[in-house]
Amino acid sequence: MSRIFATSPLPTPSLSAREITTEVAPLNRIRPRTTLLAAPAAALALAALTACSGGAVAAGGKGGGGEQGAPPMRISVNLSGEQARAGEPVTVSLAEGALREVTVTDSKGGRLEGQVSADGKRWTSSRKATPGTAYAVEARDTAGGSAKAAFTTAAPEKVNKLTLAPGKNTTVGIGQPLSIVFDHPVKNKAEVERHLKVTTSNRTEGSWGWMQDWSGKDRVDWRPKEYWRSGTKVTLDAQLSGVDSGSGGWFVRDYTTTFSIGRNQLVKVDLDSHRLTLLRDGQVVQDVPMSAGTPGGEKGSWRGRTVLMSKEGTINMRSETVGLGDAYDKMVDYSMRLTWSGMYAHAAPWNAAYFGRANKSSGCVGMSDADARTVYDRVQVGDPFEITGSDAKGTQALNNGYGEWNLSWAQWQSRSALR
Repeated sequence: MSRIFATSPLPTPSLSAREITTEVAPLNRIRPRTTLLAAPAAALALAALTACSGGAVAAGGKGGGGEQGAPPMRISVNLSGEQARAGEPVTVSLAEGALREVTVTDSKGGRLEGQVSADGKRWTSSRKATPGTAYAVEARDTAGGSAKAAFTTAAPEKVNKLTLAPGKNTTVGIGQPLSIVFDHPVKNKAEVERHLKVTTSNRTEGSWGWMQDWSGKDRVDWRPKEYWRSGTKVTLDAQLSGVDSGSGGWFVRDYTTTFSIGRNQLVKVDLDSHRLTLLRDGQVVQDVPMSAGTPGGEKGSWRGRTVLMSKEGTINMRSETVGLGDAYDKMVDYSMRLTWSGMYAHAAPWNAAYFGRANKSSGCVGMSDADARTVYDRVQVGDPFEITGSDAKGTQALNNGYGEWNLSWAQWQSRSALR
């Protein structure tokens, strides 16, 4: 699919009926033997060309703005009028001769790229027309003739937008997926997924997988088969403009983002030995005692492979926000979020008696101030946290943060709408 580039502005607005009559007359005089020009339908079509209002149009020689003495040129465009249907390619057909080039530009200077058929009779855009957009069409044939038309697509009843993670031009850890959350439901998942192109600097194998986000919105993530290689450059080109998401509305713009993969490191949390270990390039960088969630109830910690979502520093943690009543209300330092449900790794000096000995927290992984500060300084958003042990209340859910690493590669691939 082609990208949109800057080009010339739109032609002037449509002329009135009186002005159309004035514009048509010179062309009648130029070609008196073309009796078709005297017919009302043909006159309207010709006027459409002159006034840039779309539909079937004709031009040639001096009257059409082509080369001196060029023969007449007649084209038809599949979209016309002020309420043209969006979400389909623009096609320009030539009655006689062969097309040389066609340009289709929008009111913002964007351009729909396309290709002329082998027989020169038709040009088709590689992208679909976007809702609520005015387009100008200009065609030239191999004989030097030219023709113009214009149309405007109907405005969408609803516009769908999206939120991307990670942020643009960021550096993240080897476990960070590319994640897209949509403002409105996506019924046409396969059609949307076809327009999401991921490229990497080293041809990393990966797949999209759909789910319902923790917020209740539709979400699709792109996960590599294995953890990313350090130094990988990743680009998303979401060519969604003109795509209908279904009941959630139309996309009216494209989206792009780029990010890089940083240090090759991960964190292992052993709930049974009560230890947290940071490894970089397979070597232990830090090994500290900790106390995780109290087993046997809702205060237990989640096990599984999760991903560091954010480094939030000092935050206020209140138990009622995670369904634990009024058990605590504390300002907590060096907070590292692991799930949407409120599981963190952080400093917990009030629990010092249990570090390395027992799991006695309200669900988080707690460490001393000094150890938490060092871990906080060393980890990066996107680092995997691999949590193992029997003292857990279960495995982290797929949408509770980034839980996709708890699925096998085959299970993850099956969540693509294109499988």
